Amino acid sequence: MDRSGPSQGGKTVALADRNRRWREGGLTYAYILLYIALSSGQIFFNKWVLSSKQINFPYPVGLTLLHMLFSSVLCFVLTKVFKVIKIEGGVTPEIYATSVVPIGAMFAMTLWLGNSAYLYISVAFAQMLKATMPVAVFVLGAAAGLEAMSRRMFLIMSVISFGVVVASYGEVSISWVGVVYQMGGVVGEALRLVFMEIFVKKKGVRLNSISMMYYVSPCSAVCLFVPWIFLEKPKMDSSGPWNFPPVILFLNCLCTFVLNLSVFLVISHTSALTIRVAGVVRDWVVVLLSALLFSDTKLTLINLVGYGIAIVGVAAYNNHKLRKEAQRMSLEVRVDNNNVEKSPDQEVQIALLPPKEDK
Repeated sequence: MDRSGPSQGGKTVALADRNRRWREGGLTYAYILLYIALSSGQIFFNKWVLSSKQINFPYPVGLTLLHMLFSSVLCFVLTKVFKVIKIEGGVTPEIYATSVVPIGAMFAMTLWLGNSAYLYISVAFAQMLKATMPVAVFVLGAAAGLEAMSRRMFLIMSVISFGVVVASYGEVSISWVGVVYQMGGVVGEALRLVFMEIFVKKKGVRLNSISMMYYVSPCSAVCLFVPWIFLEKPKMDSSGPWNFPPVILFLNCLCTFVLNLSVFLVISHTSALTIRVAGVVRDWVVVLLSALLFSDTKLTLINLVGYGIAIVGVAAYNNHKLRKEAQRMSLEVRVDNNNVEKSPDQEVQIALLPPKEDK
């Protein structure tokens, strides 16, 4: 009997499956590289627009306001006019007022203060200070009852804090105004992430990044419009007629929107943890490249050693969050399996049970 036919068919299927996995893997890495390139480029682009004498636009609130207005208009056009992207529902007026508005306000605060820091400190030092983000998220999460202290978390927070202190000690010239702005942006981002977790866990609403941008951008724009009117518009008026390069500002806003799209692509093809890992790689790229691109960046060995220590703590934090997420997913699978013979009321009660904290 000739068995070459089935054997050859199995090899063909295996080869096609392997090629498919290679294509999917290549596409995933392409999305990750796109995110790292766009994210790094956007940081450098914002720094250049805010500090360049050629552009003459030292208005961080105004720049951030333009970003939010641009995202709001483009999201509306893509979802409601051309209907290219479908927006997920579930956001009632009550949820919008109690969850989306605080998230939008904290997002506006993060972008405003973070961009303001570029006027006073180098891009590299700003990224080093951003390494304290897990510490701020954990402290505020613990205050909101979302996190629980453990020996492991205390050690991780200590390593990150020690690394940032060492990196700051190695900074050649420190502007405390810039440090305050950057740390204020870190606190704002930490609060936004805490509100996001409350939004998902307690409100039960899960939105992808495009849907979140659709709901949050208009709210952030309103929150930014008030400080812009009182803080920056008088300065812009007193400096003479507005003569800012529209093409540069348009491209800057477009890059911000495309960056958010790349986040959506990476998460949809991998996971939210991949964004965290890619963010760590992005931060190193930004720190090293900024020394070549900007004259105000002077990296020292102490800078790099301290930042390396902080990154080790950040990696441990990401691994800890991954394990918690895996436990939560395992719990949800067990609940789904046990729900076969349970009543609807019992199903709701079980679904609301929080996962156990890893001590």
